[in-house]
Amino acid sequence: MIEPDIFGDSRGLFVELFQRDRYAAVGIVGTFVQDNLSRSTTGVLRGLHLQNPRPQGKLVTVLRGSVLDVAVDVRVGSPTFGRHVKVELSEENRRQLWIPRGFAHGFVVLSETADFHYRCDEFYSPSDEIVIKWDDPELGIDWGHDSPTVSQRDRNGRTLSQLSGLLPIYART
Repeated sequence: MIEPDIFGDSRGLFVELFQRDRYAAVGIVGTFVQDNLSRSTTGVLRGLHLQNPRPQGKLVTVLRGSVLDVAVDVRVGSPTFGRHVKVELSEENRRQLWIPRGFAHGFVVLSETADFHYRCDEFYSPSDEIVIKWDDPELGIDWGHDSPTVSQRDRNGRTLSQLSGLLPIYART
């Protein structure tokens, strides 16, 4: 979790969304190659997504609105395999979340609309994409919505146990 410095006055605010040296100091290193923006309405759930064997690390933040953001460790052999973290990201708190390579990611929109920004350290590769069912009982994620709006692709996701052999392998660093 990253809490950027916010500088505000009567004119508005200024937020540094990325500064290489400051982020490297907390372990976010490398080169970002792609920025993405999605706009969604209340109750829309996107995820759980990851890429393998060409994984992406993602620095995510909400520019407008609020979401419940979820990251799941799906690296086979990891001491935290199958566990998730969830946090509210919003235009008010300006928090950012680093989603490391090997983690599945998703979010559900809490506000009327939300603009969600992803800064990725690898290009999107459709042939490497893996979709895990957002409601996989093995993961036990409480999204706070009983029937979110989900795309056909996400509805057709597979459970963690169905993805054996396709998930990334944990590498101790």
